[in-house]
Amino acid sequence: MVIHMVKFGLELVPMEPYWKTVYYAVLAEKLGFDYVWITDHCVNRNVYTILTTIALHTERIKMGAGVTNPYLIHPVVTAQIFASLNEIAPGRVVCGIGPGDKTTLESVIPDYEKPLIAVKEAVQIIRSIFTTGSVKFEGSKFIVPNVRMNFKPKQNIPIFIGAQGPKMLSMAAEIGDGVMINASHPKDFEIALKYLQEGITKAGKRLEDIEITAATSVSVAEDVDKARKAATPIVAFIVAGCPPHILESHGIKPESAQAIKDAINKGQWKEAFSKVTSEMLDNFSIYGTPESCIEKIDKIVKLGVTLIVVGSPIGPDVRKSLMLINKEIIPRFKS
Repeated sequence: MVIHMVKFGLELVPMEPYWKTVYYAVLAEKLGFDYVWITDHCVNRNVYTILTTIALHTERIKMGAGVTNPYLIHPVVTAQIFASLNEIAPGRVVCGIGPGDKTTLESVIPDYEKPLIAVKEAVQIIRSIFTTGSVKFEGSKFIVPNVRMNFKPKQNIPIFIGAQGPKMLSMAAEIGDGVMINASHPKDFEIALKYLQEGITKAGKRLEDIEITAATSVSVAEDVDKARKAATPIVAFIVAGCPPHILESHGIKPESAQAIKDAINKGQWKEAFSKVTSEMLDNFSIYGTPESCIEKIDKIVKLGVTLIVVGSPIGPDVRKSLMLINKEIIPRFKS
């Protein structure tokens, strides 16, 4: 029997009308989720508009950007935004930041470079404002001559860092309050935890001092075939954008991923999705019946994951899948 105490979050992509995203966030609170995370891509609805609306329609659930980046918005402004949100929902706001989606960012800005330095300096600037209300900073990416806010956050706002590569994982553990890892398979967390430990040791922390978050593609349904069908398009995009070393670690040939990517780029959706294998689904998603999802989640929890973030597609019917997660999955991880 599963007895691990685990937190659950819901990741929502604001592609649909704002009220639908807010509805799912409100439902998540009622169903016992601990967090709601809104993705930040400039091609979707604005993350902070959505978070503000969620803050006004909820009472308990914590919320954050999952995740913003230091390229499109200056870290001083990011700190200002989260501090302002924290006045609307005191103690419920989390600053999620990371290098961002390279493909999306490169379509907007020409200088997407040095993500490790950009994230590290952004966190230093943001944390200074969160803790002191001011910042004076000189780095290689950002220079802030002298900023003093006219207000301060009512509480120190936690900073979660999105990370995948070895250096980013180590740094996230060193300077962050939490780390968000986009992965589903135990193998990925076994590797990640080695680098997290490096950062923890460097900072003189303990592993339990940070929230280790699995941000994963989830598809839950009573019918396993329906769950699989819903997960397939998401996994296709994950595989298409996956770094070669990640594919290699899971035994997936680069040419297989490239074939999916080529089909997606041509808008040949049926062709792309037909190339998604069972191996890919198992490696890059948690899908199936509630019981099978419990087994998969339990494996990564035993490795040290403390927060499970349920991401797209959630299931063939989002509302029904959230109800299933509430009824069948969350209770198995709460004593």
